[in-house]
Amino acid sequence: MTVVRYCTPEWLQASAEAYRSNPKFRQELQKLTAKTCFLVRAEPAWGIDKDILFGAFIRQGELEKLDFFSADDAKAQAEYIMGATPQEWKKILRKESKFVTDFMLGRITLEQGSKVGVLAIAPHSNTFVQILTQAELQFPDEMSPEELAAYRADVAAFRQESGV
Repeated sequence: MTVVRYCTPEWLQASAEAYRSNPKFRQELQKLTAKTCFLVRAEPAWGIDKDILFGAFIRQGELEKLDFFSADDAKAQAEYIMGATPQEWKKILRKESKFVTDFMLGRITLEQGSKVGVLAIAPHSNTFVQILTQAELQFPDEMSPEELAAYRADVAAFRQESGV
């Protein structure tokens, strides 16, 4: 299994490729149409010096977009924006926590959209987690100091380049 670093373009690219190459994902999400962004709160100790947003736009099971967003673009384009710490997202992506439970407990906050709307798309959260974990994820708290320094520099560079 390929190892990719969390919150990097390589991660989202690997996830999009996995989605598009596995008809099971399209089939499981064929009834889903949603534009959702996920806010990863700043955590300097993790090399995430300011909040970062990524999102997925799906229309009847077709993945239209899986990318990083600026705050303005996310607000303008997404139906839902949900935020949490990187540690909380890690628990969900490692399947140590469930999205619905953490959302209901307030560990994941709704930044934009309706709670009723999120609960309507929530049954698809396990499939979405599967999509995002088709490659093995390396989280910043699992990196050596040298790897973390390189990660911080790489994140800063791609954010500068892409304006996110």
